[in-house]
Amino acid sequence: MINIALYKREMKGSVKLLIIFSAIITMYVSIIIHMYDPQMMKTLDSFAEVMPELMASVGMKANATTLLGFMVSYLYGFILLIFPMLFCILRGNALIAKYVDKGSMASLVAAPVKRHTITFTQMMVLVSGILILVLYSTIVELICAANGFPGELDTEALFMLNVGLLCLHLFIGGLCFLSSCIFSDTKYSVAFGAGIPVFMYVLQMLANVGGTAKKAKYFTVFTLFDPDGIIAFESNALVGIFILFVGAVVLYILGIMVFERKDLHI
Repeated sequence: MINIALYKREMKGSVKLLIIFSAIITMYVSIIIHMYDPQMMKTLDSFAEVMPELMASVGMKANATTLLGFMVSYLYGFILLIFPMLFCILRGNALIAKYVDKGSMASLVAAPVKRHTITFTQMMVLVSGILILVLYSTIVELICAANGFPGELDTEALFMLNVGLLCLHLFIGGLCFLSSCIFSDTKYSVAFGAGIPVFMYVLQMLANVGGTAKKAKYFTVFTLFDPDGIIAFESNALVGIFILFVGAVVLYILGIMVFERKDLHI
């Protein structure tokens, strides 16, 4: 099902982005975790009191009582959502639509490799990149927590939280992949593949603020990722993870089916 030569070549194309986003994640995760001390938490809480709507919009909440709760407040509302999402957008477009737009898809299709194999391989490149980023984030979190606050991190809850994060980004990657398979022009692929996730994140920001904007949560998949509910092992939050995973599988299958039937005009 996977063309190894194509997979290796495309993974090499992912290395630069993976290094960049891994470096950014390392910086933010290490800084945030080492800010978990009474004086710094008091300062951050004061920001939340002064700018409650702004802080709430990106999921930042005051008065965290545990290390994991602190990490949820300052990492899982913005940092660990935005940067992997950017990877999905940039890489998702480059794997299919960019080839078609430049006309270089002809060389892939002309080779003795089925379209299904090509699209499945490209899908696995995207999925592998997402998995690497989330796994790397988990390792950095564990190392930083162990070095700064040994024994204070609930590792079981962290693993479940990052399973949910993985499913969310697999879903976002599925949207980008499907868009890349549908559109032959990169400007449309990016417009839809990037526009839909970004728009949904903006809706989530509005929903986080509360008030009349709270209803926006019904129009964004980010609502299905509930960090506080996940670390508390609430059934609704775990169901949200399952829905995201199933949705991701459906999106990738649709992308492969669409591309198999697509007239490439080459």
